Amino acid sequence: MILLFSTLRISLFSLALVIAGYVFLKKPSKCEVNNSTIPEPLGALPLLGHLHLLRGKELVFKKLAAMSDKLGPIFSLKLGFHRLVVANDPETVKDCFTTNDLVLATRPNIAFGRYVGYNNAALAVAPYGDYWRELRKITTVHLFSNQSIQMLGHIRYSEVNELIKHLYKGSDGTSVVKIDMLFEFLTFNIILRKMVGKRIGFGEVNSEEWRYKEAMKHSEYLAAVFMIGDMIPWLGWLDFAKISQMKRTSKKLDSVITKWLQEHLKKRSRNEKDQEKTIMDLLLDILPEDVVIGGHVRDIIVKATILVLTLTGSDSTSITLTWAVSLLLNNPTALKAAKEEIENKVGKERWIEESDIQDLKYLQAIVKETHRLYPPAPLTGIREASEDCLLGGYRVEKGTRLLVNIWKLHRDPKIWPDPKAFKPERFLEEKSRCEKSDFEYIPFGTGRRSCPGMNLGLRIVHLVLARLIQGFELRKLSDGPLDMAEGPGLAMPKINPVEVMVKPRLKPELY
Repeated sequence: MILLFSTLRISLFSLALVIAGYVFLKKPSKCEVNNSTIPEPLGALPLLGHLHLLRGKELVFKKLAAMSDKLGPIFSLKLGFHRLVVANDPETVKDCFTTNDLVLATRPNIAFGRYVGYNNAALAVAPYGDYWRELRKITTVHLFSNQSIQMLGHIRYSEVNELIKHLYKGSDGTSVVKIDMLFEFLTFNIILRKMVGKRIGFGEVNSEEWRYKEAMKHSEYLAAVFMIGDMIPWLGWLDFAKISQMKRTSKKLDSVITKWLQEHLKKRSRNEKDQEKTIMDLLLDILPEDVVIGGHVRDIIVKATILVLTLTGSDSTSITLTWAVSLLLNNPTALKAAKEEIENKVGKERWIEESDIQDLKYLQAIVKETHRLYPPAPLTGIREASEDCLLGGYRVEKGTRLLVNIWKLHRDPKIWPDPKAFKPERFLEEKSRCEKSDFEYIPFGTGRRSCPGMNLGLRIVHLVLARLIQGFELRKLSDGPLDMAEGPGLAMPKINPVEVMVKPRLKPELY
C-alpha cells in the first residue's frame, strides 16, 4: 500500500511537471516594457522555475545578493506559478515605496498567514484593505504612539534593572554570562508585560510563559520555511508535514493567548483593574465586543495582534542587542569611545536614563551601524502587486511578488565605503545617510507597511546597551574575534552564542 502511494505521488508529480512545463514554455513573459525584460538567471526549470537556485545551506538573502551582483539592481525569478521581483538599489526601492507604495501594499495569501496568523488576521500578514488600515491605525495611534510608549516606560526600567541585578555578582567579582540568552529573556519580558502583564525569571523553564516563548521561536522558523503550495497551489498536498507543524504550533500559541484573554475578560467583568494597563487592555477598550472587521471578530483580532507583536517585537530586539555587543567586543576602540562618551555626558554617579540618550551621539551611531550590517530583517516582508506597475523602467504585471534585499542594500560598496567594516563614525557625518530620504538605509522597512514598533525597539536597544556599557567591563573569553556568522530566520540571528566576562564598574549601591 505504501509502495503504491509513493508510486502514485511520483507519477502525479511527473505529470504535473510535463503539463506545467508546457504552460511555462508557451506563455510569454508579461514583465516587459519597450521590448526589454527584467533580467533573470538562466536555468529555469519547467514548473519549478528558479526554485532550485534557492536551495542549499547558504542563506537566501546572500544567494539573492550574489544574483544581484551578476544581474543588476533589479531582477526577477520564476518561482512555481509566480514571478518574484527582487530590488536591491535605492532608486528601485524608491519606486517601490513612493510611486508604487499603494500598488505594492498587499501581502500574498501564504500558508503561514492562514495557519499561524489566524487566517491572515495578524497585521504583518493581513492583505491590504479596510481591515489592515483599521488595525494599522489602532496599532500606530493607540499602541505605539509616543504617549503609549511613555506610559509603559516603567516596564522597560523595571526589566532592565532586573538584568543589571542578575549581572551583578559582587562589588569586584567577574562572572561569565551567555549574554544573548539574557537579552532574549529581557526583551521577551518587556514585550510580554506590555502585552498581557506576564513575565518569566531569567533561565526559567517549563512555565506557561516559557512554553509560549518556545512555540513563538518555532513559529519564527516556520515563517521562513519554503512551502511548495505557496508557489504551486495544486501541489500543496506535498506540504502536509510542514502544515501539520504549523497547525500544532498555532494550537500551542492560541491556547496560551486564549487563556490570557479569558483572564483579562474576567477581570473586566468584575471591574478589577491591574496595576499595569496592558496592550490587551487597550485593545479591549478600543474594540466593542460585537465588532467584526474584515470578517474577523473581536477576540480573533485581539489574539492575532498580541501574537504578531510578541513575535516581531521580542526576538528582533534581543538579536540586535546581541549583534551590537558582539561588534563592540570585536572592535574595542569603538567600545572605549562609547564608554568615554557616557562618562563625559552622564558620569558614574547615576544610571543613564532614556532622556540622556539624545546626547549620546556615538552610542546612537553604534546602533545605526549595527542595523546597517545586521538589519532587524534582512529581507522585507513579501509584497504582491495589486495591479500592473513600472519598477526601474520595467513593466511588472498584477500578481507579481516583490522583495527588497535590505542586507544587500546596506552593504552596497557604491553607497557605503568599506561596507563590511564596523564604522559607527560614518553616522556622525553632518549629512548622515540615515537622516536622508534617499532609501539607502531602511533597517525597519519604509512606506505604509514599515515597522510600527520601531520607536519602541530603539528605546529598548539604546537603554540596555547604554547601561551595559556604563555599568560593566565587557571582555571576550578568548583573544580571537567572535564568529559573526548569521543564521536563518526572520530576524537573522547569530549562529553561535555569545559568552562574555562582565565585571561591575560602578559603586555597589547603584546595583
